Amino acid sequence: MIARNPRELEESLGEDERWLGIDVGSKTLGLALSDVTLTIATPLDTLRRRKFAGDAESLREIVERERIGGVVLGLPLNMDGSEGPRCQSVRQFARNLETRMDVPMTFWDERLSTAAVTRTLLDADASRKRRSEVVDKMAAAYILQGALDSLDRDRRRR
Repeated sequence: MIARNPRELEESLGEDERWLGIDVGSKTLGLALSDVTLTIATPLDTLRRRKFAGDAESLREIVERERIGGVVLGLPLNMDGSEGPRCQSVRQFARNLETRMDVPMTFWDERLSTAAVTRTLLDADASRKRRSEVVDKMAAAYILQGALDSLDRDRRRR
């Protein structure tokens, strides 16, 4: 199931389940986890992309091990909000993933996430090597945190 927004994704969540954030790149998958209260996102790992079947199996194992009840995929919209080929690729990744595991998903605008994370790492004086090692999983955490913050704002309005 592809949820329209984080609130709809939350409605399908089971007890003590959390969310997995994914930054889908052409060469890597950046991964982040939420806590069970859906408040804080934490970088988890960066997976080197392989054939889709291998990527899906790695994700399925993480979903089972970490008790994932929902997936937030970064959607790389253009700066004007339109969707280009990269968005189509992420949407296709989600459709393919749906056939391999039964976990609800939603998309979250990831514009400037990598730039923001890179800027933070530069400010922290991280070496080029260190930045390349952590940028994807930190971008996934940035994306996931955006969805979690949106959910929190929505909860406070209710």
